[in-house]
Amino acid sequence: MKETNGNTSVEIEKPDQQHDLGLYFLELCRRKVKEELEDYDGDDEKEESPTELNTLNSSGGFVVVATDKLSVKYVNVNLHGHDVGVIQANRVAPMKRIVYYFEITVKDAGVKGQVSIGFTSENFKMRRQPGWEANSCGYHGDDGLLYRGHGKGENFGPTYTTGDIVGAGINYAAQEFFFTKNGRVVGTVYKDMKGPLFPTVAVHSQNEEVHVNFGQKPFIFDLKEFEAQERMKQQVKIEDIPVVPNARIVRSYLLHYGYEDTLDSFDLASRSTVPPINIVQDNGNDDQETTYALNHRKTLRQDSFCGHLVNCVNGIPRLLRTIHQLCVFCFIAKNLSN
Repeated sequence: MKETNGNTSVEIEKPDQQHDLGLYFLELCRRKVKEELEDYDGDDEKEESPTELNTLNSSGGFVVVATDKLSVKYVNVNLHGHDVGVIQANRVAPMKRIVYYFEITVKDAGVKGQVSIGFTSENFKMRRQPGWEANSCGYHGDDGLLYRGHGKGENFGPTYTTGDIVGAGINYAAQEFFFTKNGRVVGTVYKDMKGPLFPTVAVHSQNEEVHVNFGQKPFIFDLKEFEAQERMKQQVKIEDIPVVPNARIVRSYLLHYGYEDTLDSFDLASRSTVPPINIVQDNGNDDQETTYALNHRKTLRQDSFCGHLVNCVNGIPRLLRTIHQLCVFCFIAKNLSN
């Protein structure tokens, strides 16, 4: 079905009933809201994910990376805070998805157990623990603290040591970092860092060694279930968002172009939803001053399309007189209210 005013047209599939037409426009409103909330979940398969450790951008002689580029070991003597063995992934964490996640297995906690896992920016100083510098976040194994951009940690979770499997993730839907230990979520924290971030691990005492899993084998953490729960949360948020702002836009469009029948169906559908959608005009007035001419405009369009030009010429003065009378009435009413 096409409803037109000569300059623009709205094409929609012909419904069984006029009421279905109004519901159709309401569904368009909901779809618009849903698209805005799911913009991060469209091209995840096209993004490249980290696959190994970046041996070209690490803290030099403090660590040795295995030939598979998935295991790293600290081979220096821990003397101060600037001899940390830090290494990033070969690619940034994908951003166009609900969640990104990776895990490490602590093969050896070494002398002090100063293993850490987290995310860092491209310009991160590669001889510092994740979280000790700006634009970085790290969960540390020796004290269980979370560090975010400075040297003072926050109480966060349990410590971890040899044999533990620890994970770090970005929940893009909730804009949070989250960390796990042995398959359970330890905690979450607001993601206050913008831009691309690299999965990062660090070791900082003799014989510390970790193995990284970027998804080349199954995670111990149930990532699919976590993603499903997040999608459900987002769906609830979508359903809870009122469609009134978008519905008002649709209604104003139909009103402006004089689609009288569609507007009536849209209003009927709005009142029939549960709960009803009460669309109040932005100016606080009712639609009397705007809708009075819809029928006249519809008649003029039909006469014009059918070639009844005489009827058009005769109808325009009547429409203009009505507009003039209404303008005078509105002016008087406004002054009386003041």
